[in-house]
Amino acid sequence: MKVKDIINQKGSDIYSVTSDETVFNAIKSMSNLKIGALLVIDGGNLSGIISERDYRDKVILMGKQSKTTLVREIMTSKVYKVEPGDDLNTCMRIMTNQKIRHLPIMENEKVVGVISIGDVVKSVIDEQKFEIDSLKDYIAGGYPG
Repeated sequence: MKVKDIINQKGSDIYSVTSDETVFNAIKSMSNLKIGALLVIDGGNLSGIISERDYRDKVILMGKQSKTTLVREIMTSKVYKVEPGDDLNTCMRIMTNQKIRHLPIMENEKVVGVISIGDVVKSVIDEQKFEIDSLKDYIAGGYPG
């Protein structure tokens, strides 16, 4: 299964903030959307990502105020990305090795979607279930071939 298959199933909504917005607005958006991270896009270009973890580690634990701290001050600037043709094993490897939960999907240097660890795990489980069901059908003699 490829990244593009996940996007085809879940959609390609892109939720973002700009780096000059306040952390409070970013966290409020995440809460309203029920998501754990937002892309930071400035002038049409991916500048970074801001996550609940960034908020915890760089605002709450540092004693900063979310209403006066700007996204650029706490966002993660080094963003790992994937392309629509990448397979899920690549995504899992990046997410596991880098200890991250969200990957922007880039095509021709443009953001075309985002996948989360939950999206990847769900897709892997669905694919394994399909394979198991197919094997059960084959063993039981119900394989159409």
